[in-house]
Amino acid sequence: MRRARTLIAVLFGIMLLSPVHAQKKLTAVEAKEHFGETATVCGAVVSTRYADSSKGQPTFLNLEKPYQNQIFTVVIWGSNRSKFKTPEEDYKDKKICVTGKITAYDGLPEIIADDPKQIRIE
Repeated sequence: MRRARTLIAVLFGIMLLSPVHAQKKLTAVEAKEHFGETATVCGAVVSTRYADSSKGQPTFLNLEKPYQNQIFTVVIWGSNRSKFKTPEEDYKDKKICVTGKITAYDGLPEIIADDPKQIRIE
């Protein structure tokens, strides 16, 4: 009986500590309805850009629609870029899921990826 309670307590603790446990899985289109939430957003990376001469040296991964018509963007800041190798090449033309807090930039949803573990190739 004591072992069973200990096992239940451990499993409950793992569920509470797991960042992915209760997150929503959304399409790139659905993300705009979930600003401020932590979720997993999935879609095809149709355009990428490493803006190495811009402030912060961001890398942009646009899902479902290319830049200038983008509907969702994954942003990797230059300070974290070395963790990802060459994300503008590695994720281009692949279906990915990214997990993080959905924020807005100019009214469009984005997730800032600080760690490669946030992005999974489908």
